[in-house]
Parts: sequence; structure tokens; C-alpha cells
Amino acid sequence: MPARSMQPAGDGWTARVSARVVPRIVGALVCAALFAVQGVEAGQSATPQRAAQQTVVYVTHAGDSLYDFAQRYLRDPGDWAQVARLNNVRDPRHLQAGIELRVPVALLRRDTLTAKVIATSGSAKHAYRATPALPLVVGGTLTEGDRVQTGKDGFATLEFADGSHLVIPPNTTLELKSLRKTVLTGATDRIVDLQRGEVDSEVTHATRKDDRFQIRSPSVVAGVRGTRFRVNYDGGNGSTAVEVLDGAVGVDAAAYGKGAPAPGVALADSSQLVAARHGSLTRSGGAIGSPVALLEAPSLVNPSKVQDEPSVVFDIAPAQDAHGYRVQIGRDAALLDMIRDLQSESPHVNAGPLPDGTYFVRIASVDANGLRGMPNVYAFERRSLALGTSAGRVANSRAYAFRWFVDRGASDTQFRFVLGTTPDLREPIIDRTGITTGDIVINDLPKGVYYWMVVAEQFENGRYFQKASPVESFRLDW
Repeated sequence: MPARSMQPAGDGWTARVSARVVPRIVGALVCAALFAVQGVEAGQSATPQRAAQQTVVYVTHAGDSLYDFAQRYLRDPGDWAQVARLNNVRDPRHLQAGIELRVPVALLRRDTLTAKVIATSGSAKHAYRATPALPLVVGGTLTEGDRVQTGKDGFATLEFADGSHLVIPPNTTLELKSLRKTVLTGATDRIVDLQRGEVDSEVTHATRKDDRFQIRSPSVVAGVRGTRFRVNYDGGNGSTAVEVLDGAVGVDAAAYGKGAPAPGVALADSSQLVAARHGSLTRSGGAIGSPVALLEAPSLVNPSKVQDEPSVVFDIAPAQDAHGYRVQIGRDAALLDMIRDLQSESPHVNAGPLPDGTYFVRIASVDANGLRGMPNVYAFERRSLALGTSAGRVANSRAYAFRWFVDRGASDTQFRFVLGTTPDLREPIIDRTGITTGDIVINDLPKGVYYWMVVAEQFENGRYFQKASPVESFRLDW
């Protein structure tokens, strides 16, 4: 099979990695379990046994030298001697073309990666190692060693180069412990240390067997190869909840209370594999919690309702076995740009005021263990429109005046006035539409009890909105 060319930038030096050795690379790197931990962090060296097990084959090209290879691909250029011994290379200055060099993966250079800030709201800041904290800025980049902290109203979303996302809700502290890519193999290593709070992860399916994405709390390690999952660490009681929406997540104790296992050390045989639509709760000092089914997604009552009251309010259809509800609001359907995160024991949830616009709400039930269930997402329209009304007799006449107003520009607003003798107004005696003023006067009404209401109607960008006032009543005794 023909070789695949690799052309480093900056000069004419050319190297080739033979396509026929890809299966050999993959076979050397694949773990015994789906969620095994692999790789070596920057600054650490692998054991000799580990290095011997994990190798990549490099096919030489005319003009190659082992010194040039070491400068381009090894962490320590001085390790050329180890590669020479492993491959019985007698002349490191001149390598014959077409030679297959076995190179320990542990010796390869691991370049740093970055994460891009694509959304932030409220109090959200970051600090690189011991430097002072700075506000997160959309478009900014974070790297290995950056710590991220959100306040009680803070949100942030990070995006990785492969399209994976990390959504950080309020009251969360984490560190980007490792963001690395190994040269030649292209394997990525992304580890997030969750110190407090929670993260919502959407991980693009890995294309290499040795790619690694982990969320580590002080009590568990959650490792994945492509899935949607959440990890919540409660620093108060030391418990960690893992909830899997899609794919599968391997969960293991973080060295059984002694911190997360070092990269290159496989997870224990007792690791739990948590499948989609299941969760796991691990209590401080205890064994990994067994997987349990997550509660089904609840439904929103009247999801098409325009949110036009002073506060945005949601009513959730009460769900069986739910001990509470989680309600999150964002500006996009994936809720990468999240702006509200609420927990409620009641299915009636008041989210407070919001500016006008189109939003998305994600709702989920919470079970007796505090595990959040499967979500439902709805779009909703926020259009604050306060409609005030008043009515009264016109002095020295048999006329009755009705008045109304809205709290926003009325240039595009028309009104409908309805008057009847029953509270349901099913058979109105007056029903006028297309009113552009804010009042109407009715003359010579007979004695009796009357009911009335006003409907404000607005057209904007081809969309129709309406807001009805409460039905009011009055009595006439001329």
C-alpha cells in the first residue's frame, strides 16, 4: 500500500508514515476497556513496560537523520539514542529510506491545545495557574493550566477544536488539567479537574482509539469516547453524580479517595460502565454507585404561550417520582449560551424578568437521589407587554368611557374592545376591532351588569402577538 506523505512547514524535509502501519499503531494503543485511561501528562515519563507496549511506526525517507527526527517529534531530542537502541540503528546521521522505526509513544512530543470561549454570562472568570483572575471574554482562548470559576449567576461555554463543548453552569470551579495532542499519532488528551459544581459535556466521537476525554472530581473519574453527559460534584458532602444522556461513560473511583489516577494508569477492574439514559451517584468514601435509570423527560404545559407577563413563568406537568425540577434557559437550542439555571421543588417555576426575544428552555425532573433526568427543550417567545385598563361614567351624561394603554410603543398596535352581559363574553353586545386610539365611549347603555375586556394586537416582522386584559365588570343604575 502506498505511503502517506507528511511535509513539515518551513523547509523541504519530507517524512512518510506508511498507511499500512495504521492498524499496527491502533493495535498498540487500544485499551482493554472502552474507558481505560491512557497517555502520559506533560512532565511525566511512562514506565519502561508501558513504553514498550505503546509504539508507533515511522517510515524513513531519503535524507532523514535520527537527529532531525528527534528534533521534530520527540519531547527530549536526546532520546534519539533510545530510539537508536530499540531499532538497532548504527548510523543515526544517515537513515536508509523505507526503514520502519518503532518509536515509543511516551517519547513523542505532546503539543498543547486550546479551548475557545464561545459564550459567557454573568460572573465568569479565569486564571492561568497562579496569575490573577480575569473576566472570561467571548472569543478568548484557554489552555492547559487555566482555572475557570463561575459565580452564582455566571455561565460559560468552551469549545474544543473537534467541536466538543463544555458548558459550565453557576457556582462551578474547574481546571483544564491537560490539553495535549501527540505528534505523529494525532491522539488528543483532554482532562478537566472539577473542583466544585458541575459541567455539561458534549463530546464529539473520538476518531482514534487513544483519544481521551475525562472529567475528574475528587471522588470519581468519568471517561468517554464520544457522548453527552453531565458531572456534578458536591463539595459539601463529597458526592459525585454522573448522568449520561447519549453514548456511554466509564466511571471509577479517583484512586479510591486518594485523587484521580495518573494518566497512563488504567482504571480499576471494578469500573462501572454507565449507559445512555442512566446515572450514577457515588457518595464520599463509598464504592462507585451502580447505574440507575434516569427519569423520563417531563412536559411543559402550554409550550406555545407567549411570555408577556412581567416575569417569565413555566408550568411543568407533574412527573411521577420527581422530587424536583431543573429549568435552564438559553439563547440557542443547544443551550450553549445559557443565561438562567433554576432548581425548583414545585412544577411552577418563576424565572424572573427577561428582555424581549426568542429563547429556549430545557426542563428535567430530579429524582430522590438528586440525579437529573432526561431533558425536553422548548422554544418560547418573550414579549413583555403590560396592558392597563380603566373605566368610568362620563360626568353629567349617560355615557361610559373605557380607557387602556400599553407599556411599549403603540405605533404598531391595534386594539379590540369587547363588551357583554356575561363573564365569558361569548355573546358580546359590542365587539370592535382595528381601534388605534386608547379609549372608547359608549352611550345610553341600559341598566344592568356588564363585562368587558381589551385585546392588544401587534404585528412585527411578519409575526402576530396579542395580549388580553383581564375581564372586568361594572353595574349601571341610571
